[in-house]
Amino acid sequence: MHDICNYNEYFVQKCDAVGVLGLLPEQKLIAIIRMLTYSSSANQVDEITWMGKSSTLESLVRFCDTVGTLYTRDYLHRPMPRDLQQLLQKAEARGFPGIIGSIDCMHWQWKNCPTTWQGDCGNRKGQKNIILEAVAGFDTWVWHAFFGVAGSQNDLNVLG
Repeated sequence: MHDICNYNEYFVQKCDAVGVLGLLPEQKLIAIIRMLTYSSSANQVDEITWMGKSSTLESLVRFCDTVGTLYTRDYLHRPMPRDLQQLLQKAEARGFPGIIGSIDCMHWQWKNCPTTWQGDCGNRKGQKNIILEAVAGFDTWVWHAFFGVAGSQNDLNVLG
């Protein structure tokens, strides 16, 4: 929150033209986190944060832009040769030569699956879900993440 408020003035609480205090940074960020975490709409978080739909959506867009700007260089970049070399050295020291990380898949139920995709996203129980594939290093640094439907990505596609 501090990084975001220091970088983007939009998230700092200010007074309007008549001296009324605006929304707290915590209100804006709680609305955003709830929307991203629970797939909530802007109207659904209104009861908790007392924010209008347009303010909530504006906050979401500005949050995504700010996070991208602040953290791309350090956290959202492609692995560099030295990064991969460090991963390979750590893995070899732990008895796993040639491995860059652990791959795992997680199935998430998708309650708001678009009607046109429901045929692709159903599992054997009839629930709609989407799969998150991720490759993480020993330090839990995520090197690859992909959301897709079952069968859309096999090991060769992921590693490619």
